[in-house]
Amino acid sequence: MKTYAGDLDGKKSFFSSLSINTILILITVIMFFAFSLLIKFNILTIDEVALKPSNIFAGKYLWTFLTSMFMHGGFFHLFVNMFSLVFVGSFLQKILGQKRYLWLYLISGLFAGLFFVFLSLIPVQFLSADFDVFAVGASGALFGLIGLMMLLTPNLPVYMMFIPIPIKIKYAAPGMLVLLWLISVKGNIPIGNTAHLGGLIAGLVYGFYLRNRYKNKIKAIGKYFS
Repeated sequence: MKTYAGDLDGKKSFFSSLSINTILILITVIMFFAFSLLIKFNILTIDEVALKPSNIFAGKYLWTFLTSMFMHGGFFHLFVNMFSLVFVGSFLQKILGQKRYLWLYLISGLFAGLFFVFLSLIPVQFLSADFDVFAVGASGALFGLIGLMMLLTPNLPVYMMFIPIPIKIKYAAPGMLVLLWLISVKGNIPIGNTAHLGGLIAGLVYGFYLRNRYKNKIKAIGKYFS
């Protein structure tokens, strides 16, 4: 894959092995094992770590909007998200610069949590989450990164699960959202679809902002990675 030298401010960026993305991955892995042990030994409860709509509306455990981003539902869940973040995050932070990348990641994850909580009030099963269901994982933040890529590099070919051929990100992103939704509905599997949608919206909003502010650079980036 080609590389893009410099972020949106036109500054050269040199990344060591401890880039922001690497640090985020390390923190997430460490926090997963730490939270898992603390819950196992009854030092913490799942309510104090995972995001649960009924808790939030009761004004309890508000910090779980953040802690839930660094907890996962098991090792496989953690592996899939962190494996994705290695590629998606490393790619985007070289375009955005590390500060913008970090803020996008955190804000997307927080907005995904808000979206998950407030859509739990909708009395339509396939649109909402259960009021008493816990949500954990970095996938809301990941979908924020993917949403941004849809606008910055819409023609970038990527691989989607179960499909062995590359698909342009502008088609793969909504396709992945729909696929996960179908898997959760048909297989009765608890997947945070509303959180994914919230993260994607956050990334798209930031993408529209960048396209308006840096029109020429965004066009150049889009052409470079098409």
